[in-house]
Amino acid sequence: MWDYSEKVKDHFFNPRNAGAIDGANAIGEVGSISCGDALRLTLKVDPDNERILDAGFQTFGCGSAIASSSALTEIIKGMTLEEALKVSNQDIADFLDGLPAEKMHCSVMGREALQAAVANFRGEEWSDDHEEGALICKCFAVDAVLIEETIRANNLTTVQEVTHYTKAGGGCSSCHEGIEEILAKVMAERATAAPVAAEPAPAQAPAAKGKLTNLQRIRIIEETIEKIRPQLQRDRGDVELVDVDGNTIYVNMIGACSGCQMAAMTLGGIQQQIVEALGELVRVVPAKQAAHACGGH
Repeated sequence: MWDYSEKVKDHFFNPRNAGAIDGANAIGEVGSISCGDALRLTLKVDPDNERILDAGFQTFGCGSAIASSSALTEIIKGMTLEEALKVSNQDIADFLDGLPAEKMHCSVMGREALQAAVANFRGEEWSDDHEEGALICKCFAVDAVLIEETIRANNLTTVQEVTHYTKAGGGCSSCHEGIEEILAKVMAERATAAPVAAEPAPAQAPAAKGKLTNLQRIRIIEETIEKIRPQLQRDRGDVELVDVDGNTIYVNMIGACSGCQMAAMTLGGIQQQIVEALGELVRVVPAKQAAHACGGH
């Protein structure tokens, strides 16, 4: 059983603003009953200042979908449309004191419904219909745009996380390769941008920790890798420390992480965390490179 917060239970058993509101001038509809979740959000907006005077919802879905819709209406009432558009799916989850990871897609659906309602009020085009070739997950009708936006907004790194947030990949799994390609694209962009924004100056990183002994360095590296492993294991992968040679750290990528097209991005993430933990610049490379360095090939 999933562990629901008391606030989620409260908004499920006692939903706020349930039903369509009278005099609504903004309507947003997302999802479909055939896919398991659907939400119709109705807003009454002051046309003079675009402030949301009232909000109501009609939801077909699980308890988390109802609670998320209820929370959304409570959050946005009294906001201007511009303020409401800044509300993220994570804000909805936080308002409810968290949602189970497997139910985060309910908060994403609320965010989409809000965008659709604002577009409807302003007479703009908004649709969750998919152009030919853009549909990634046919089981739940999730397109590449939504997957990429959700990955970026929530810093997702695995297929499992994408499934939790969008439902994509939760059916037949034939779309997993497409999801991995989008993840690889986003993570490659992050890796390219990271050194510009976060590369530590050589004099700054080691100063706070002082001079570490080799034993201390190895222990910190081992502890950092142990913290990373559960996340990889949830996606049927793993990593193990093989050797430390000066500023080069050799690791083995195991299971789903071995040969994965995102292995380089995973290594980059591991390297960044070890750099931060040690306070010095290091390289994390596959252990096979150690054999090459010793003349294995």
